[in-house]
This record gives sequence, structure tokens and C-alpha cells, in this order.
Amino acid sequence: MKTMLSDFLADTYLWSKSLHVISVISWMAGLFYLPRLYVHHSEQTTAGTEIDATFQMMELKLLKLIMNPSMIATWVFGLALVFTPGIVDWSSLWPWTKAAAVLAMTWFHMWLAMRRKDFVRGDFRVSGRTYRWMNELPTVLMIIIVFSVILRF
Repeated sequence: MKTMLSDFLADTYLWSKSLHVISVISWMAGLFYLPRLYVHHSEQTTAGTEIDATFQMMELKLLKLIMNPSMIATWVFGLALVFTPGIVDWSSLWPWTKAAAVLAMTWFHMWLAMRRKDFVRGDFRVSGRTYRWMNELPTVLMIIIVFSVILRF
């Protein structure tokens, strides 16, 4: 059974890798855009207004229709790559730095999802400035991930 799975993963390696990259690009687009929406939502409206409802609709669709599916696909195809024989050298540092950064990226995704629920409750406690700062996190994590995978330090 293990041989069948190993053979399947090896045979589909380039497909998994391609779909992983496509998924990551989609996920990153959402991780860059959603905090920017939150900046404007927190600074340009108040709870219960028409623009508040518009922002909430945009944020919900971005999160549920683009970000969540692309995060899940990123994880599925990423794990397929991890389990493909001969791809990851676990004695190296790079898979561990990448894994830590991916876990941090996933935490950031969940943090953004919780902040969307704040807006739904009418809680505008987090400032636009905080969202601007948090918007830098996915860039830093992306740099760590890319350098880890490409340079394999």
C-alpha cells in the first residue's frame, strides 16, 4: 500500500507542485488584500451603515470564496509534496523554517478571519494603523518561505 501511494505521489509530483504554486499565489493575494480592506473598513465607516455592509460582503466573499479554498489547496498540495519520496531532506534546516513560516501564515489567516467577525459584531477596536502593520506579516513570511525552498539553507 505504501508503495502504491509513493508511486502515485512520484507520478503526480509535477502536477502537485504546479497546483501548489497556483494555490499559494491565490492565497497570498487574499492575505495581501484582506488587511487592506480592513484598513479602509476601520477608517472610513461605522457599524450599521451601508458602506459597512458593503465592506462586510467584500470581506466575506474574499475570505470564503478565495482565501479559504486556496489555503486548503495550498496545504493539500504542499503535504503531497512533503510526502513525495526524495523531495524533502528532513535533516536540513529549510523544511523546518518553511513549516514554521507556513504555520505562522495560517495563524495570520485565522487572525484575519476573527477580525472579520469583529466587524460583523460592530467592533471597530483594531485600528487602521494596526491593520497596516499586520499587512506586512505575509510579505515577511513569504520571503522566509521562498528563501527556505530556493536556497535550501
